[in-house]
Amino acid sequence: MKLWDKGLSIDKKIEHFTVGNDREIDLHIAPYDLQASLAHAKMLASIGIITAEELALVTTGIQTLQQQVTDGTFVIESQFEDVHSKIEFELTQQYGEVGKKIHTARSRNDQVLVALQLYYKESLQDILEKTHTLFNTLLQLAEQHKTNLLPGYTHLQVAMPSSFGLWFSAYAELLIDDVHLLQAALKTVDQNPLGSAAGYGSSFPIDRELTTKELNFATLKYNVVAAQMSRGKSERTLTLALGSVSNTLARFAMDICLYMSQNFDFISFPDELTTGSSIMPHKKNPDVFELIRGKCNKIQAAYTETLLLTNNLPSGYHRDYQLLKENVIHAVESLKEVLDIFDYAIQQIIVKDIDLHDEKYKYLFTVDNINTLVENGMSFREAYQKIGGEVTNGTYTPDTSKKHTHVGSIDNLCLEHIRKKFNQ
Repeated sequence: MKLWDKGLSIDKKIEHFTVGNDREIDLHIAPYDLQASLAHAKMLASIGIITAEELALVTTGIQTLQQQVTDGTFVIESQFEDVHSKIEFELTQQYGEVGKKIHTARSRNDQVLVALQLYYKESLQDILEKTHTLFNTLLQLAEQHKTNLLPGYTHLQVAMPSSFGLWFSAYAELLIDDVHLLQAALKTVDQNPLGSAAGYGSSFPIDRELTTKELNFATLKYNVVAAQMSRGKSERTLTLALGSVSNTLARFAMDICLYMSQNFDFISFPDELTTGSSIMPHKKNPDVFELIRGKCNKIQAAYTETLLLTNNLPSGYHRDYQLLKENVIHAVESLKEVLDIFDYAIQQIIVKDIDLHDEKYKYLFTVDNINTLVENGMSFREAYQKIGGEVTNGTYTPDTSKKHTHVGSIDNLCLEHIRKKFNQ
């Protein structure tokens, strides 16, 4: 069944190519298409297109289908082109003509658009909650390990003292920047496109304010052409935000993989969180974080694909938009999974004591030693040249008689500022 079927046959090869795997992908938006269909039916009843009795029948039918979605028994069989045709068929089978009436004053264009907007909106709210959970976990770890020193690196060379408190809270604060983009994406998709039909509105006296309220959108997309053109723009905004979170998590995962290696040996995880080798019995591999890194890089690629698919399309609907659904939905679902597993795994991190007297950390406190000379009256340039000369000629010996307690550490006030910043 196809919503656009006029009784003419279509070449099977063409049908297979144009439908693609929409049936599988549309299972993700089925609950939202049902939600929007119910809101649309209520609006049609309010303007006299369907009767109160017909609305009651449609409501019962949609609620039955919603329960099937919840139970996991909702299936889009091969004879249906997409979720929209499946829903209309089921309502028509059960309740007759009213099942056909609810497509009045809408198009498959705004039908899929509103379902996707609802899906994006709910998913972004879910991702924001999961990001907040991870943020809190990282700040707890930062406070727990704020005095555990960690060698800092620049250019992958030993640089200056840092701490696990700084490390954990640094990624926590980066998540705040990601949250700003997630909130911007949420505001972008929180606009009701229903009623724009094929992108040029409807001659029926529809009430778009009613559906906006029913679907709990913050506002509606007033211009119907703009509503249609939001397809693609919403996905670009969304994938940019998802990619920002993914970039933070991918870099964090890379740190973890690096710090777990024997050459660094800063951290570890319980055996049950790692995997082994089929031929090397000593291996303890960070597969979870390697997969997180890979999945996050795939998510970041979704923005580029979305941009290229929609970059030069003129106004109006184009079938190119169909190709957005699969990878955008995959990116959304993948990030949800990554945030869950990251939070679960990082809570079990084992922070090791690091011997800063090891020869490879000999130059870790050169800056601290320069600062000590400056405090004793020497100019910074002279102090820099003195310590630098000692390093060059091999006579440098770390001065451990006085340590700047602030070097590499993070205090409770800083952690509290980061926590407040997240909630602003």
